[in-house]
Amino acid sequence: MGGGVPRLVIGGTSSGVGKTTFSTGLVAALTRRGLRVQPFKVGPDYIDPSYHRAAAGVPSRNLDSWMLPREALVELFQRACRGADIAIIEGVMGLFDGHSGRDEAGSTAEVAKLLGAPVLLLMDAARMARSAAALALGYARFDPALRVSGFALNNVAGESHYSYAREAIEGADLGPVVGYLPRDPALVLPERHLGLVPTPERALPEGFLDGLVATMEAHLDIDAILGIASSAGPVPDAGHQRRMGEPHSLPASGGTLFPPEPLPASANIALAWDEAFSFYYQDNLDLLEAYGATLLPFSPLHDPSLPPGADALLLGGGFPEMHATALSANGSMKDSIRRAAEAGMPIYAECGGLMYLTEAIVDEAGVVHPMVGLLPGRCSMVGSRLQLAYAEAISLRDTPLGPAGTRARGHEFHWSIWDGLDPGLAAYRLANRSDRVEGYSRGDLLASFVHLHFGTNPRLAPSLVARAANYRRRRLV
Repeated sequence: MGGGVPRLVIGGTSSGVGKTTFSTGLVAALTRRGLRVQPFKVGPDYIDPSYHRAAAGVPSRNLDSWMLPREALVELFQRACRGADIAIIEGVMGLFDGHSGRDEAGSTAEVAKLLGAPVLLLMDAARMARSAAALALGYARFDPALRVSGFALNNVAGESHYSYAREAIEGADLGPVVGYLPRDPALVLPERHLGLVPTPERALPEGFLDGLVATMEAHLDIDAILGIASSAGPVPDAGHQRRMGEPHSLPASGGTLFPPEPLPASANIALAWDEAFSFYYQDNLDLLEAYGATLLPFSPLHDPSLPPGADALLLGGGFPEMHATALSANGSMKDSIRRAAEAGMPIYAECGGLMYLTEAIVDEAGVVHPMVGLLPGRCSMVGSRLQLAYAEAISLRDTPLGPAGTRARGHEFHWSIWDGLDPGLAAYRLANRSDRVEGYSRGDLLASFVHLHFGTNPRLAPSLVARAANYRRRRLV
């Protein structure tokens, strides 16, 4: 099952410390050494994994210990690691930051302990030298149950700067410092309003990975990093996970998310995938396929219609507001989706998908771009503000993901404001957000700003596939 695979968590002292650049470079360097690297990202993030994928050539997976039951998290990790030589797990925010300030739920530290993985702590050394040891000491000693097994430095001005900081950290007997990344604007990844720009929308600059790998090899002891990863033992068993205190339980399912063997193909699900729509948890897609779905990628931007033979439509998140002109201009695709909805095709849309299904997107300049029009109202970027929070969603009526009362966990992460919310047609109440209502549900259409992880409830994926298979039977009569 891959339980004993060498593995390493790249933790940071804070957000913005350079974890994605470091993790991407490390994954690329190890891949170019001929290792089969399985990358992961802690937390609800779609953008950073796209960089891992570019470096490793395989999908990166998300590990979130607030959204996922702990046994499910371990199952997904072990399944992804089959055949891998090493797992590299990029952390989220600072090492101990998570769902709240009261406990470690959802933090990088908690995931590292669940997986029995050593931590390599990345520190931004700009404007400090010996003080780096004081910072390292706090992170190394804050949680005695966590293995902080080494340190790396970023934004280092040169060899003298690195030497001062390394001597201070190693002099405090905190573990090895395995090297550094120099202060170099060429290593900074492109950003905008929700963080980095995802690689499906804008590929990495030509030569970027080559330069990053060369820098990693020149300034870091890759063999020492491999040694730290190899010090990981077996993944702790289920009993250990329970002793850590289960925050929420898997619904009755035999204790696993995936069927013992993939089920026979029973339905085709059209999957929106292009520059505007690319935010999907890879495990969600794998679960759909395991329960009998054949995924048919298509582009709402470039294709004239939904794929022939589609039995359901999955519209993930992304940045439709950045491509609103082209999405609006593709009238034949919008017509195709409207016809599919009128015929009763199951449609599930998240965040950017919801925006696309409304009457219009209003961009930051106030320009109105007509969209599909299956949902009332408009989504506007004017006067918007960031919505970022975990969500425990309880469905208010039957949907393609299950009957009324179905519970699942996910997160919201968007700037847009939708003015069409109708409490009488809301999809969910959010149990952890004062029971406020959210989304839209009518018949076989479900749309919401909440990105759900199907690993939070093993009934979600089979329900969507079953609903698609029912539509297929009706369609073929």
